[in-house]
Amino acid sequence: MSPARTTYDVVVAGGGHNGLVAATYLSRAGLAVLVLERLDHLGGAAVAAPSFPGHAARVSRHAQLASIPASVVADLGLDLDLLPRPEPAYPPLSPPSASYDAWREVWADAVDLAHVVEATVLEPLPLEREVRERLDPGLWRDFVTTPLATTLEQRIDDDLTRGLVGATALAGASFSLAEPSLRGNRSFLHHALGLARGGWRVPRGGMGAVTAALAASASDAGVEVVTGAGVSAVRGSDDAAEVTWHDGEQFHTVATRWVLADVAPWVLRILLGEGDDPETKPEGAQVKVDLLLDRLPDLASGDDPAAAFAGTLRLDSGLDAIEAAAAAAAAGEVPDAPPLEVHCPTLVDRSPLGAHAPDGQHLLSLLVQHVPVSLFTTDVVARQGLVVERALATLDRHLTAPLESCVARDADGQPCIEARLPHDVEAELGMPGGHPFHGDLDWPWAPNRALLDTPARQWGVASDVGSVLVCGAGARRGGGVTGIAGHNAAQAVLAAH
Repeated sequence: MSPARTTYDVVVAGGGHNGLVAATYLSRAGLAVLVLERLDHLGGAAVAAPSFPGHAARVSRHAQLASIPASVVADLGLDLDLLPRPEPAYPPLSPPSASYDAWREVWADAVDLAHVVEATVLEPLPLEREVRERLDPGLWRDFVTTPLATTLEQRIDDDLTRGLVGATALAGASFSLAEPSLRGNRSFLHHALGLARGGWRVPRGGMGAVTAALAASASDAGVEVVTGAGVSAVRGSDDAAEVTWHDGEQFHTVATRWVLADVAPWVLRILLGEGDDPETKPEGAQVKVDLLLDRLPDLASGDDPAAAFAGTLRLDSGLDAIEAAAAAAAAGEVPDAPPLEVHCPTLVDRSPLGAHAPDGQHLLSLLVQHVPVSLFTTDVVARQGLVVERALATLDRHLTAPLESCVARDADGQPCIEARLPHDVEAELGMPGGHPFHGDLDWPWAPNRALLDTPARQWGVASDVGSVLVCGAGARRGGGVTGIAGHNAAQAVLAAH
């Protein structure tokens, strides 16, 4: 498909949710905007599709929770309903009472910090010292300058409860929470920011509903969209750029003042002609296992499964177990008991199951952590089977009967279980290494000595080329289905235009 013009004000490379957010803001401001998407559909990780033959259920294939600021929803007029979960993070199963109290106190402090930071995420970047001055020194010490594992060891006596807090920092990458790099702290803050924003919520209709709402808003705003358009090159200077793509039959090139890259920074460098650098390629470390159940399993603890699975339930995630799993992954081994995160979004919204689903039917998602893409360079099928086996064994240890007894069968009589490895995510979405955040998260503020001399730098969306901005998860305040990176890239363009 040929574009309608040869020159645009803005070309957005990638039609994920952030790209659509940015495009809609800019088109509503009167700019001519073209969105180019490699796949035959929009949405990136915010999509849902049938996975089990003979069943109507639509699985949110990658992301499954969203935390889009209410102001962005209102600005774009999105027809979108984000539903709160009854228990955003389900309490530890039968913890010592003192540890449970400490668990609540740590989370309360983390969200207090997050409220201060959250107030800045739709504004130009504050400096580090500006954020620090607004916070209690103890919060800054515990969550920003001290490795997360150390803080948890100091504040919580029970190892299991420590890990249930720390596991929120894994988010698709594999590392030790004791690292002085503080990667775990930055990821933990990202999760807390979502809670401060009103929670990580379930979109009514599944993740595909997020993309549908954004696509409708973009269309209403006059955004031009071309799918099946794999961008192959971006050539830019400080004040202009060209974008080239192939539509399966021929190449096309358009000129533009701005390029917004809704792709990983590692991929953007390739598009800019810098080459493929394996040493800096991100490495995802999460396997998503989706199951269709005929009924919910019963928990051996006696907790109500309808309450436990409606939020985020973490199992076998003691701090010692998390660190042991990280060490096993670093040694090239599938952990014996990988940390496990369990979600059942259909306890909040049953619509993805289809209108005629039996009353007891549910979709269950298992996010298996500390299983980096490097584990699957050989014996892929065998290692995938091993990861699924160990994840199910972890869950079974907390059930009165094996989960297998609850799993539905598809039209061919096979169990309704689907596993998506990091390299599957890379192949499908172009996310290098299958890393859901396009790489390690940054602090959502600028270093004190940062050069903030352009709108792109002020909004945390600059690349090495002046006319090319980052508008996806790799932006400084990217990651997760929030739309914040798209909003901020659009504001940077408008400030400079």
